[in-house]
Formats: sequence, C-alpha cells, structure tokens
Amino acid sequence: MALLPFAWVRGLASLLYPLRMLVAHGWLRESDIDAGLKLLHPALRLNRVFAQVTQRQWVADDMLELTLQANGNWYGAQPGQHLQLYLERDGVRLSRSYSLTAVQPKGRVQIAVKHQAAGRVSPYLLEHLEVGDVLELGPVYGELSWPEAQQGVLLLAAGSGITPLLGMLRAALAQGFSAPITLLHYVREQGQRGFVAELQALQAQHSNLQVRWSLTAAGAEPGALTGRFAGEHLTEVTQLDQRRVLACGPAGFVAQVQQWWQAASLPGALQVEAFTTPVLRADVSLREVRLGFTRSHQQATANNQLSLLEQAEAHGLQPVHGCRQGICASCTCTLLSGTVRDLRSGALFSEPGQPIRLCVSAPHSDVEIDL
Repeated sequence: MALLPFAWVRGLASLLYPLRMLVAHGWLRESDIDAGLKLLHPALRLNRVFAQVTQRQWVADDMLELTLQANGNWYGAQPGQHLQLYLERDGVRLSRSYSLTAVQPKGRVQIAVKHQAAGRVSPYLLEHLEVGDVLELGPVYGELSWPEAQQGVLLLAAGSGITPLLGMLRAALAQGFSAPITLLHYVREQGQRGFVAELQALQAQHSNLQVRWSLTAAGAEPGALTGRFAGEHLTEVTQLDQRRVLACGPAGFVAQVQQWWQAASLPGALQVEAFTTPVLRADVSLREVRLGFTRSHQQATANNQLSLLEQAEAHGLQPVHGCRQGICASCTCTLLSGTVRDLRSGALFSEPGQPIRLCVSAPHSDVEIDL
C-alpha cells in the first residue's frame, strides 16, 4: 500500500534534485534510492518515468484506451508519437510500443491497445491491468507530424494505425485547424471501428471533417466502402491534389498507399508509418546464410528473408526491442562483418562497426553481429 498519495508524487520530483547530484557524483547509487522511494509510492523514482492508470475505456471490440498519469519525471511528448511501455511478466521484463492518442497537461497521456491473441503484453493490459496499477514508461519517438500550413489533409489508416492519426487529429481540431480533413479507416469488421462515437461527434461539430470506414472482411451497408485500399475510394475527396497525405497501418497497407501516391503524382510529401515488418520483396530470392551472434557465442543457419530480430528470437536469443518497425532504435546492434539489407528500402549496408536496427535488417550474406 502506498504511503503517499499520487498527487504528491509529481510534486516531489523537483525536491529530489540533491539526491540526483549525489548519484551523479558517485556518492549514492540510484538503485538504492529507488528502492526506498517506491516504498513511499510505486510510481516514485529518482529519474525513471512511471505512470498510474487512471481510466480504462473500450473504444472498439478489440481496442482499449488507457489514460495514464505520469510522475514528475515525465519529459513530454507530441500527439502521434509512440510511447515505450515496460512491464514484468513471469520474471521477464517486456517492452512494447503504443501510439499516443492524446497528450494533456501535467503528464496526463492516453494510449490505445489493440488485442493481439498471441501477444504477451496486450492480453495482460486488456484483461488484467486495473485502474490504480503502475507502469513504467520509456522514451517517446516518431516522426509523423501534422502539416503546418492550412492545407487540406487526407488521413489513411488501417487497423490500429488509427491511433497516431487520431492523436494528431484531436490536437489539430482543438487548435482550430479549419482546412478540409478526410479520415478513411480500414478495418476487417464493423466492431473493429475504433473511436466511432467520438469521431462521429467530431464530424458533427466540425464541418471541415469527413470520416469514412471501409470493411475489408465483412459486408457493408448500402453506399458504404468495402475492400482494401484503392484509389477509387478517394473519388469523393475534394481538392485531392492539394491535400497533405498521412498514412499508418500494416506494411502491406502502407505499400499500397505509396504505390497509389506515386502513380497519382501528387505534390508535397507523403508521410507514412508502418507498424509491422515490411513484406518480403519479390525480387530477392530465398537463400541460406550463416549468422554469428558474437557476445552470445552462437552460430546459426538462417535465411536472407526474415529480419535479424525474428531470426535471433527463433534461435533462443532475446534482443532488446520495442516497436519492431525501425522507429524506436531499441534493437540497434553493431554489424561486425557481412552485408545486411534494409527491409524498408532494399538498401545494402556492409561497413563494419555500423549500427543497424535488427527489426528492419535482413542478412544479405553471412553476417556477424555484436549480440
């Protein structure tokens, strides 16, 4: 049981400065101080960011939005960025990345968690995490940003790709953005449409906002969109050639949007973010390679198609990772020898000592990495 109310936890952060100085000069150990602080409250730490769950709200049949109140060490974030979240399960420290759907004053943030049946983290968060529980938060990252100019915006989302786009949409409308906005969200079934009530309310409140859904695996109502992304779905989008386009979803969906955008020759820049490993390239033939994990003293037979992260895990290693999409850099490792291929661009890298991201790098030849 906490000895201090959480409201005091944020205020104590500035009072801990003398202890931070003692740690910085080697007079005290941070771990010893944290051991005492967490007896006062589970979210109280010298430097690390912990947050208390203050609200749970289901926003789709398979998606839960969590409201978190961070301690006084919170460093801030922007809507649309991703937040690293840590928890311990069965003695193993796990880390996952979730998009910020809202960033509010005084360390209050919201994230949305989509159920992954085979996952180790999302089932726990959805089924067992309770209001009042405490989680550790890591760095924020992500490069999606709302266009600065007052030009029309087209938001394309698939599945949980709605979450970073919603975060930016909420902030833009709150700040008075008045140019046309179209949001098109692709989901398999009706019940997977996230934040329906809120988006419909925003559409009724803001005449510049249009929201549409497309069902990819179920029948739709007359006049509604069906099927996966296609350029024909955008025929009702006005002034399409003047829109700034942002897209987020699985790698296959993002690739489809990129192909459409290039074929349409639209001006400006396309902003995309994929939350799954890029699809295998058809022009790269499958072959066997050898992997060497130097610090683990292991050699393994692998292939040139899957990411180094997937293949390391398949051989019993547990590399540190977060987003699994090449954004957060948690899985960065040093290439010692050989050539790797960037799964996103196809670019080859072979300079020894070069940092590579395991989740989006595949071996192009026999490879040695510092893992």
